[in-house]
Amino acid sequence: MDRQRVSNRRGKRSREDILEAASRIMGKRGYAATPLSVVSSEIGLAKSVIFHHFHTKGGLLSAVMERGMNDFFRAMSAAHADPPVGGTPQERLSWFLGRAAGVLTEREEFLRLHMFLILSEDNDEAEAEVKETIDKVRREGRRHMNHMIRESFHDEGPEIAGAVADRLEYIGVAGIDGTFLAVQAEEGRSMADDMALLAETIALMGERLAARLRSAAPTPAAPTYQ
Repeated sequence: MDRQRVSNRRGKRSREDILEAASRIMGKRGYAATPLSVVSSEIGLAKSVIFHHFHTKGGLLSAVMERGMNDFFRAMSAAHADPPVGGTPQERLSWFLGRAAGVLTEREEFLRLHMFLILSEDNDEAEAEVKETIDKVRREGRRHMNHMIRESFHDEGPEIAGAVADRLEYIGVAGIDGTFLAVQAEEGRSMADDMALLAETIALMGERLAARLRSAAPTPAAPTYQ
């Protein structure tokens, strides 16, 4: 029984070691440019051990993406756990995106691999479950952006705040994508500064949209007296 528990712990540890190494290497090189022999050499385990845990290279990538996604969005939720109540929409959105910048910086290997899979032909070699995970990352990213914008405009009331968030969530996610890629491509570029500019841009767009929605809202009918 003791030997079985030791074996299980070793198996779990080796699986985590494989995922950690694969996440780091794939995040730097991409999926196609990461043969299993490189992962095997990095952690000092035979390729047969990798196949034992993940069966295929696509299975390993799927596990890497699933693990990275869960860790990333848990960190994002924790970073946004206590949002400010007062301030302008821009100030509140700057708070949200400033903390998002910290999560992006801390977990850039996962984001880099995610971008590799979107922008290259790597995803053609991946299995269907990997493509589904990529879609889940995009959906979850939009959900978090929607929440950030909605909370930033909460003074407008739930209907207008929701409409602004639904309209601008895609632009917000695209802005984060672009900011992340720019930071990767241009040495010395500040993620925090770019996020502050993104917050200002989205807030201005949101304020204009909120004003249009307010003006389009039906005026309550005056009470009649008999």
